[in-house]
Amino acid sequence: MTRPIRIEPRFESWQAAARVLLREAVPPEAVEWLEGEPVEPPAAPPADASAHRVPRRFVDMARQVAGHPSPGRWALLYRVLWRIVQEDHDLLQREADADVAGLLQMEKAVRSAAPFVPPAASIADLQQAAKACTGCDLYRHATQTVFGQGPQTSRLALVGEQPGDQEDLQGLPFVGPAGQVLDRALGEVGLSRGALYLTNVVKHFKFVPSGKRRLHQTPQEPEILACRPWLEAELQAVRPEVLVCLGATASRAVFGPAFRLMKQRGLFLPTRWTARTMATLHPSAVLRAPDAEGQDRLYGLLKQDLATAVDALPSRAAGT
Repeated sequence: MTRPIRIEPRFESWQAAARVLLREAVPPEAVEWLEGEPVEPPAAPPADASAHRVPRRFVDMARQVAGHPSPGRWALLYRVLWRIVQEDHDLLQREADADVAGLLQMEKAVRSAAPFVPPAASIADLQQAAKACTGCDLYRHATQTVFGQGPQTSRLALVGEQPGDQEDLQGLPFVGPAGQVLDRALGEVGLSRGALYLTNVVKHFKFVPSGKRRLHQTPQEPEILACRPWLEAELQAVRPEVLVCLGATASRAVFGPAFRLMKQRGLFLPTRWTARTMATLHPSAVLRAPDAEGQDRLYGLLKQDLATAVDALPSRAAGT
């Protein structure tokens, strides 16, 4: 009898489930991997879960293969993981092995920014390296890479969707109309742009030409997954105490596809980067409101959530 394991179709969800299965010594043939919202989160690994050491190469490969469309990728990943832990720690070096060859083929089929991201790099080094990124096709039409901006010591980080027309031209995040809305809201809650780290999930402008204009297009899952190594490297370098996702795309990229912005906005939830992670509206949503009343209402929600994020900073909470 197999054990059904339902996971969200992303690396972090599979990783959490795989850790529990390894802890319980469940072999690959006893697991049926299903995609969808988990009924309940996996139990937290015990303190000695770190005993299962795997090569960093496998973690990087698994993170990239998670973006492959094949539904069989989860079973293959767990089978290779099981074999690395239980049988052969150097299994990935045996490229003639059928399982390893299958993983390598999937990895090659999924384009990603991962090869361009220097390990354990500073924000300055990441900014420089990102200029050469061709990890997805968006770079072909964008003017330039638009990387994050702000001090690496920032305690608060904001993550949006992607650069817009003005951001693409100037090479800086949130310098267009949405950025003006954000600056206004930040100022009203007592925070300047220079005090935070501001970035986007996707680093190139995705658009469709319309005469002389370039109309924004929402990035799709393959583009978000391809660019994800940059976001992970940024947040690893900054290590913010509070992380705020601006809009639905950024929220799903950080929390997972089951996240619902209007139901869960303003709530702090734990993520791998900080226990204080929340989501709010993207400032462009304020601009898209059909009338002044709608703009005022949405702006009020954005401002309220940003105030909550600022107040949650430990020094603020401690009254220092």
